[in-house]
Amino acid sequence: MRPDDGAFVGRRAAPVAWHRMRGSLSFGWFMDSLADWLKANAITEIECLVPDLSGVARGKILPADKFVRSLTSHGLRLPEPVFTQTVTGEYPDEDITDEAMPDVWMKPDENSIRKVPWYVDATAQVLCDCYYLDGRPCDIAPRYVLRRVLQRFADKGWAPVVAPELEFFLVKINHDPDYPLEPPVGRSGRPETGRQAFGIDAVNEFDPLFEEMYDFCEAQEIDIDTLTHEAGAAQMEINFNHGNPLELADQTFLFKRTVREAAIRHKVYATFMAKPMQREPGSAMHIHQSLTDVETGRNLFVGEGGASSELLYGFIAGLQKYLPAVMPLIAPNVNSYRRLIRHSDAPINVDWGYENRTCGLRVPHSEPDARRIENRVPGADANPYLAIAASLACGYLGMMEGLTPTEPLRGSAYVRAHGLPRHLPDALSQLADCDPLVELLGERFVKVLIAVKEAEYDAYSSVISSWERECLLLNV
Repeated sequence: MRPDDGAFVGRRAAPVAWHRMRGSLSFGWFMDSLADWLKANAITEIECLVPDLSGVARGKILPADKFVRSLTSHGLRLPEPVFTQTVTGEYPDEDITDEAMPDVWMKPDENSIRKVPWYVDATAQVLCDCYYLDGRPCDIAPRYVLRRVLQRFADKGWAPVVAPELEFFLVKINHDPDYPLEPPVGRSGRPETGRQAFGIDAVNEFDPLFEEMYDFCEAQEIDIDTLTHEAGAAQMEINFNHGNPLELADQTFLFKRTVREAAIRHKVYATFMAKPMQREPGSAMHIHQSLTDVETGRNLFVGEGGASSELLYGFIAGLQKYLPAVMPLIAPNVNSYRRLIRHSDAPINVDWGYENRTCGLRVPHSEPDARRIENRVPGADANPYLAIAASLACGYLGMMEGLTPTEPLRGSAYVRAHGLPRHLPDALSQLADCDPLVELLGERFVKVLIAVKEAEYDAYSSVISSWERECLLLNV
């Protein structure tokens, strides 16, 4: 499976992966080797990270020696409500988890340890899985939700493969949120004003920023591939090389943090808002997905003679049936739904087609061993763990239920009716009523997600917009 071809700008990162050689070795050997690595790289601090529901990096920063000691105990902890925060750091009014607010233990994933390349003092970072002190996994943690879905595939002897394509805007630094965002000034000294889709020189306007971005990614073993200019002013897309869904979610999570840091160092913002500017297209996180046999590595979306298999059609049908209900995971914010409008390079329904970018679901032309389905609905603002988990969950249910998709669409899907929720409250209602998804993702997780998103929507609804003041103040 490969992401879309595009004009290549920059270079591909070469992973170092010192830690990935240790998977079958003893914990004691790992501890000794980790201590040696920290010392050899003069690491003074470790950032222990967990992604919250919004994809915000939460966690703790420890001195290196204390971090090593914490691995032999349950000393690295966070309060459970870290996963019930809204994007603004507030909490739902109702008690949706244990009202005693117990701790969860942060267990570092040794396969995720990386250097942080932008600090003056040598610093490392590690992603953590969270467990209750009795050993149960924290079932409302996004990283666990993805693991939970992947286990269903593993139980069938299947291994999903994914490749995200992530769009984002560079914008001028904005100190006052009441003012609209604007494209930044590039090397030429002028902001971009027209459409520059796939423009090489338009990308090179920000070449110093992207050179540093690639350096940062290489240092962190983030395996990015192709950089292209998208249709919006100073809108870019980065493609990731295909691989294991959890590893790709980790890389996407770290990449978003990385490009924001690189942008700030060059006095601009990088934003992954789904629709940051009124007259510009929105930003997506397209997810290419295929399915392989664990034992043979064969692409299960291909049948006899290179034809598409029943599993592929079942996967597509599952996406068609369940995507509307899973929208709170792939279009998680009130702003997300501004992107999903007609004739905007974004889908409005769950039609599918071969090489048809107007559809929500696209089967790209490929060689048989690269047969895949591209889900074009998720926004760039989605938590990558939850977006990948949601998309795979829909496909899994379609295969298990033996569903059949509609006929592939020829022509524009924009002439057809909306098939996706138009607003966040509608999406939350559909998710709450969808028992198969609730069971697969976890009842407690869904309850927390809905409560957090309802709290965010209530906060949004209390704000009076500039449009209301401009158009209603003296006219009604």
